Amino acid sequence: MTTIEEALQRASFRLKKAGLAQARIEAEILLAGLMKTDRLQIILNRKWKLSPEMNTLYQDAVEKRCALEPTAYILGEKYFYGYRFSINKSVLIPRPETEMLIERALHWSTLQKQKDLTKIRCIDIGTGSGALAVTLALKIAGIEVWAVDISSDALELARQNAAEHRVLDKVKLVQGSYLSALRCFKPRPLFNLVVSNPPYLSHQDLDILPRGIKDYEPLEALNGGADGLDGYRAILKELSGFVQKPALVLLEIGAGQKDAVEEMCLQTGLFSTITFNQDLAGHPRVLEGEIA
Repeated sequence: MTTIEEALQRASFRLKKAGLAQARIEAEILLAGLMKTDRLQIILNRKWKLSPEMNTLYQDAVEKRCALEPTAYILGEKYFYGYRFSINKSVLIPRPETEMLIERALHWSTLQKQKDLTKIRCIDIGTGSGALAVTLALKIAGIEVWAVDISSDALELARQNAAEHRVLDKVKLVQGSYLSALRCFKPRPLFNLVVSNPPYLSHQDLDILPRGIKDYEPLEALNGGADGLDGYRAILKELSGFVQKPALVLLEIGAGQKDAVEEMCLQTGLFSTITFNQDLAGHPRVLEGEIA
């Protein structure tokens, strides 16, 4: 039987030949994921023998990665804000930058509790895997989260993740397009926390996407229209009818979109303050708008 080290060496060679820069690390991550352990255990136990079944499974996974399929899809999971989420090709892979939405929401919720606002009703617009909705349900006591997505497959995955994290009773799943999905509810639900990572790539951006994204991730979840701003227009157009003051709106934005999205927000006349939070690269990434 093949040892872990032998399997890693072969995988590293194939991944490097496929053009992946961190071939050894990728080889270790793949094997650790398949074995339901962590990289440290793989490194410490390099002389362990792999079963024929695991060796075959690993070789298949390496072939997929050589074809640039994202590791999260191969393993069927991705960690977000320290929590494991099931992932499939019906949803985007959660990115670390999106965790900033969680950080700002937690900061705001703490301030509101100090002001005796104990009931937080949140809407996650375009929930995808449910990473934002489920994490907020886990982190904020007493919160009620509505999770909206146009994709029934995405909502089923979000339901699965909410159930796995035992917060399904705190998350209401609704199928539809942006806030218009809520028009059928009587009385109309009102929210004091609005979070969204909408599609924000322009058609030009989509044309130059790396193969690992373009060939595997759902493009409808990336396509923000000709200028990349259609999602923000849809949210801001109906926002006034679904907020209960005081409220916080958190929107993830793409590169170069700060001025345009800020102007759109100002035109609504809703916001008392608008600030931007920078990502690790120093780019404006999260719009934080307060509605007093």
